Amino acid sequence: IEAGEKAAKGVPNVGVFDTAFQQTMPGCAYEYAVPRKITRKYGLRKYGFHGTSHKFLTQAAAAWLKKPLKKVNLVTCHLGNGSSIAAVKNGECIDTTMGLTPLDGLIMGTRCGRVDPGVIFFLAKQGMTIEQIDKLLNKESGFQGLAGAQGGDSRDVVAKAEAGDLDAIEALEAFGHRAAIYIGGYNTLVGGADAIVMAGGIGENAAELREQIVKRLGALGVKLDKKANMKVRFGASGVISTKDSKIPVVVIPTNEELMIARETVAVLSK
Repeated sequence: IEAGEKAAKGVPNVGVFDTAFQQTMPGCAYEYAVPRKITRKYGLRKYGFHGTSHKFLTQAAAAWLKKPLKKVNLVTCHLGNGSSIAAVKNGECIDTTMGLTPLDGLIMGTRCGRVDPGVIFFLAKQGMTIEQIDKLLNKESGFQGLAGAQGGDSRDVVAKAEAGDLDAIEALEAFGHRAAIYIGGYNTLVGGADAIVMAGGIGENAAELREQIVKRLGALGVKLDKKANMKVRFGASGVISTKDSKIPVVVIPTNEELMIARETVAVLSK
């Protein structure tokens, strides 16, 4: 910020926070069931992340559906080395998978995602320090921990799975299993989604991981078009569900830079 002010004197700086889109979540979604005197003292709550992406996807999906933003219901999936899913009702976020930190929710590249908090206490009792546990769950878990993928790269997991590596196969299954749980739940929360939207490095490119998710959504009437799924990747957008799928599954490349620019213009216009 200071460098920007020095280089371009008189030009306003606008902070666009990745947690802003989730500020519409109701208390029942963002509150943790620990004593309020603690949550209020330390600001402990679910904040959510990837908000810039989820907001872009919401606007883009509303335009694609040709529905007013305030009437669109979605489950938006930002899937990459870091992954999160959001429930969007009437154009606003009402829940999301990441929490106080980006560690919660889905299985990610090197993050464990949702885990029993008791695991932390158990590991501490085994002699691990808080710093070691922090590193373990944030930097050494997820795809890296489950399948030994370098840096948690999902492409490595897919390659290993195709070569018959059991750990990699199970890692892909676990990713799809966890994501399907959230999508099903969020579909209920929004009262029936108009679309399931996928984006991010995995969401836009990894057909194998998209299939792992969609094949578990049969109870929602969602059906995968395998040919379309293999075709829509590398920056392309398109529907990967069949025409008779009860809820369309659409891939929309996210554009966080454009969303930041839009937010900046909106602030400066005031």
